[in-house]
This record gives sequence, structure tokens and C-alpha cells, in this order.
Amino acid sequence: MLAIQFDHFGGPEVLRPVELAPPVPGPGELLITVEAAGVNFADTHQTDGSYLGADALPHVPGSEVVGRTPDGRRVLARVSHGYAEQVTAKESAVVEIPEDLDAARALALMVQGLTAWHLLRSSARLRRGESVVVHSAAGGVGSLAVQLAREFGAGRVLAQVSGPAKERLVLDLGADAVITYPLAEKADVVLDAVGGELFDQALDSLASFGRLVTYGNSARAGFTPVDPARLGRLNASVVGFWLRPTLAAPDAVAGPLKELLALVAEGRLTPVTGGSYPLAEAGRAHEDLLARRTTGKLILTP
Repeated sequence: MLAIQFDHFGGPEVLRPVELAPPVPGPGELLITVEAAGVNFADTHQTDGSYLGADALPHVPGSEVVGRTPDGRRVLARVSHGYAEQVTAKESAVVEIPEDLDAARALALMVQGLTAWHLLRSSARLRRGESVVVHSAAGGVGSLAVQLAREFGAGRVLAQVSGPAKERLVLDLGADAVITYPLAEKADVVLDAVGGELFDQALDSLASFGRLVTYGNSARAGFTPVDPARLGRLNASVVGFWLRPTLAAPDAVAGPLKELLALVAEGRLTPVTGGSYPLAEAGRAHEDLLARRTTGKLILTP
């Protein structure tokens, strides 16, 4: 079968198509023929070796697929090596999805959707009426966080984007305004996957008892030291979030995913879909993602 693999760390150029033997499901696992594999920013960190959880080499990246089981069910699944024509998944990590649900929209709900849900509910503990700033608001997580913040009762939802072409998208998704720093008014919650200078500006923009949730470092900047005395003066907090360990927590997946699927079915949540790339061109998908030429969910199709 065709798969995408890298045998040393680097940029998108290290991703190469290879022929591998089809995987064999173990006890409690299912074989899935892949319809589409999701592309996530974390995949670029895996590829360049900067991911929090290092993987052994050679490695096939990819953490989510839509596909079919041998008995014909169409499913959304969490996996370990998704950039392939066939994968295995634990039965507990598989959710059956409707035939009419677009694969890219379904995939947007797994990593990006669960991340956005937990950022607002579990990490920020958003309260009704609070203001929320979403960095990278046109991206996969950001575009869902903008909508979910509104759905969860935020008073104002403010969006930060990387260019004017993305401003209309986030406003159409429900953002009240597009912002630049310094903010005209302090924010209760800031969701940041960028890091670097933007993290520092956001920290100074928090209201009293505000929460800055950091869940990535797409700027590839060095880690920003956080002085406890500074937090004391701001009367604010910094909260870290990583989806991988969250997925192992009780009730962290099934309930939130059921809620997200219901919101999509009711037309109250619209996952933004981006480009679709042939599986063999995974490197090009990573190039476009890193260059910020994309919006919403990217997928690879065998």
C-alpha cells in the first residue's frame, strides 16, 4: 500500500511516498480503508522533530482518518499512522458517521474540534458574557473556536488573523471584530497557538482574572519565560493545553465529539474546509500550511 514516511527530521521535503505492507489489526482493533486523512499543524512539528512527544524513525505521520471498516461502516477514527491507504484503529477510537457528512468536515471535528472544545471548556473555563480573543482565527482550530465561543455564550469574540484576505472569513463565522495589539479593551480569555511576540502581547492584554491558553508555537519562536511576579501584577493566569494526553481522560472524547457532530447536523457549527491533496503530495500540503496559504481543514486523499 502507499504511505507517506520520513526517516529523518526536517521540513516538508523529508516526506516521501513509500510502499509498505498493509497493517494487521491486533486484538480490539479494526482495519480501515482510508477515504481521507487529516493534516494538522502538529504533523509539521512531528516532521521537524519539535513535537512534544518524539516518535521513533522511520515514521508515518497522521492522527485521524475517515474511512470504511471491512463490514462497510463509514467511520471517523483516531489513529497513529494516518498518511496511508490503510490503517488500524482501536475500536474505542472509532465513531460511525453519516454518509452525507463531508470527509473534511468530519475530520475537522476530531483534532481541531476537540481542541477548540477543550480550550474553551476545560482550559479557559469560559463563563457566559466573557470576551474571547482567538489567534489564527481562520485556521482549523481557530475557525471552530470562534464559532464555539459564540455558541458557549461569550460576550464578544475577537479574531486575530495573518492577513486581510482572512478577515472576511472570520467575520462571517461570527467574530465581532478583527483585532491587532494593543487591544482597545482587555480580554477575559485569549487562545494562542502562535507563541513568540504574539504571546507576550496577549499576556499584557488580559483583564483581571484573565486566562491566556497556550496550545502551540507556530511562530517557531523560543519559549517565552513567564515571570510569576508579572502574573501577580496582571492578576492573570497562563494555562497550557495539549490534546494528546487529554484524549486519555475519562469523558474527554465521546461527549464533546457527540456535541460537535450534533451542532454540525443542526447547522450551528460550520467546519471550514481547505485544500484537498493527493496522498503522494503530503509535502506540498505541509508547505502550504507552514506558509499560511491555507484556511480551515486540509486533507489527503489516497
